[in-house]
Amino acid sequence: MTQNASQQPRRRGLSLGVLVTMQLMVVLDGTVVTVALPSIQDELGFSPSGLAWVVNSYLIAFAGLLLLSGRLGDLIGGKKVFLAGLITFTAASVLCGVAVDPAMLVVGRFAQGVGGALSSAVILGMIAGLYPRPGEQARAMGIYSFVSAGGGAIGLIAGGVITRTLGWEGAFLVNVPIGVVTLVLAVRVLADSPGLGFRRGADLLGAVLVTAGLSLGVYSIVQLAEPTSSTGTTLGCAVVAVALVAAFLVRQAKTATPLLPLRIFRSRQLSAANVIVVLVFAAGFGFQFLNALYLQRVLGFDSLQTGLAFVPAPVTLGTVSLFFAARLTDRFGARKVLLTGLFALGSGLALLSRAPVGGDYFADVLPTLFLMGAGMGLAIPAVITMAMSGADPRDAGLASGLNNTAQQAGAAVGLATLATLAAGHTDTRLQAGADALSALRDGYSMSFLLSAGFVFAGLVIAFVALRPAPKPEPVVEAAS
Repeated sequence: MTQNASQQPRRRGLSLGVLVTMQLMVVLDGTVVTVALPSIQDELGFSPSGLAWVVNSYLIAFAGLLLLSGRLGDLIGGKKVFLAGLITFTAASVLCGVAVDPAMLVVGRFAQGVGGALSSAVILGMIAGLYPRPGEQARAMGIYSFVSAGGGAIGLIAGGVITRTLGWEGAFLVNVPIGVVTLVLAVRVLADSPGLGFRRGADLLGAVLVTAGLSLGVYSIVQLAEPTSSTGTTLGCAVVAVALVAAFLVRQAKTATPLLPLRIFRSRQLSAANVIVVLVFAAGFGFQFLNALYLQRVLGFDSLQTGLAFVPAPVTLGTVSLFFAARLTDRFGARKVLLTGLFALGSGLALLSRAPVGGDYFADVLPTLFLMGAGMGLAIPAVITMAMSGADPRDAGLASGLNNTAQQAGAAVGLATLATLAAGHTDTRLQAGADALSALRDGYSMSFLLSAGFVFAGLVIAFVALRPAPKPEPVVEAAS
């Protein structure tokens, strides 16, 4: 049994609390800052296009460094990487909170992305080490999923309250006391591990290639949603990003100390689970963004009403993931729970695409939120458990970083694709003579339908690629 697994239950519980608190900080920061953007623009003088970099600078650093951060966890120990990320994130939050001009805030947000990547990349691997037994691990992943979803809902509401009472600076400075307390507890309760050592995977050239490739790829994706961006420049960046990632993969196949040992993809379970993660997060992140616009622009909700309108989904998600997912996984297995969750999530998105222009929230939106929350509460813990259990224990940090990279890549691709589709279909309907509200609704509906398609594609992959291995035939001894 590993050192983490042999800890007393109370210490393991505290360790899990420390890990998910950091995850909560990362999730809260994203949603709280989003709500504070108008105030930031007014006070610091951001241009409309420049304001996007308050979000983009964080996303580029976060997504670009996740894979490297996960491998660092394997090489020098998850605790060291987690603490480095927590310290960096907290210090960067101070820099953001005292920013006096746009450049200072963008630099601070980039540093927050670095800290968030370092810590987030090793969290799943450390949770898997704390709870190696399938039933316990499913419950722990349920708590992780609940915190991730609940943090998003809390952030939508808290963002308005904090910005109104403490100003936009409070959206960043609220991280500081939480970060300090979490740091003190982390030093005391998290178990240390020596890691494999840099000689087992210190591929600096590979690190530069993959970090540059992923960062440039995410930059290309976020530029797709920018109306002022140059198509030629965006396409050029995308081509260079693909070339860098391809060079990285070639490098990993040939070097003796790879950053990303390609053997990890020999696990069909791990590979398929991470593809499903990309599809689910593409659908989920795009839905969150577009449904907020649907509620405000079509149904006429204000920002606080929009935040409250989302609450049923994470509450349902948390209830299902905390109290039902682990028990169902113990009884039926992660694959069946995943299939059920994906079907519920895809069905909810498909039903939401039918919401009319003059629809009623309680009749047309609320039931789909409950269905989608239940689906995600089942699907996310199950698919993360399958992704992590499909990896060799020596690659736990790498698998954690890979899974987080899949989540962020899915979110970025989903947002860019679905937002572009919604805007394009809305313009087409306007040119065809539709009124503004109908055109908006049709654009969002088309995107919700495509989101459902993402999820059902994941359902097919789970059904085909995650089939349990056949049980060996019993050996019958010949009668003497």
